[in-house]
Amino acid sequence: MKIALMDSGIGLLAAAAAVRRLRPDADLVLSSDPASMPWGPRTPEDVTRRALAVARAAAAQRPDALIVACNTASVHALPALRAELEPGLPVVGTVPAIKPAAAGGGPFAIWATPATTGSPYQRGLIHDFARSVDVTEVPCPGLADAVEQADEDAIDRAVAAAAALTPAEVTDVVLGCTHYELVAGRIREAVEAGRGVDRAPLVLHGSADAVAAQALRRIGATPAPSAEPAGTLSVLLGGHAADLTKPALAYAEGRLLKAVSPAL
Repeated sequence: MKIALMDSGIGLLAAAAAVRRLRPDADLVLSSDPASMPWGPRTPEDVTRRALAVARAAAAQRPDALIVACNTASVHALPALRAELEPGLPVVGTVPAIKPAAAGGGPFAIWATPATTGSPYQRGLIHDFARSVDVTEVPCPGLADAVEQADEDAIDRAVAAAAALTPAEVTDVVLGCTHYELVAGRIREAVEAGRGVDRAPLVLHGSADAVAAQALRRIGATPAPSAEPAGTLSVLLGGHAADLTKPALAYAEGRLLKAVSPAL
């Protein structure tokens, strides 16, 4: 079994680690193009062109499924990716976890890139799944870039700025960019610091586990977390074979992938 994941940069690490936990025996292909980051401010046409290039590089490795581990690419490029690659290669997009956040009934916030915040796409999801819930859209300028570079100071500044825009009464936060899942603990700490000590723990909603499970379903596979950890790891940067970058190894997900994946 081989699962490919694509993103502009290292935001795919969270979903890749989720796949690795579900199927330690699956081979993984991580395809990205960090030199073209960020994708958020680009036009939909430019995002689609770049996403297709990254996806084609992944598809050349003949995976059984492709996870689009990027919210921006899923918003703008998913129809084009599916038109080119399916049905031969199942393509699984990433959708912000607005529906499960709304199911709790409490007020929640959606942290996303400035380009996604307030977009028709995000507003459509809110309309479909959270019309009866108080929702705050929180733009997070610079956070994805800071995560990509593993810039600790910049991450702290971006997280603090977004936390300041997050109402104290929220019960949940949706992580609307895959990069944010890599610093989920820091986001939780920053938001909870403004909520008071007598509140229930904040619930964070990422997409990594859901897209990993959906990829397995699309190819008729089942989770087997106790399987032999024999799955290999291939990394493509701009279509060329590479190693996990130094910033990727700054995160637990990157270290997990390197530690449990046999060398090719």
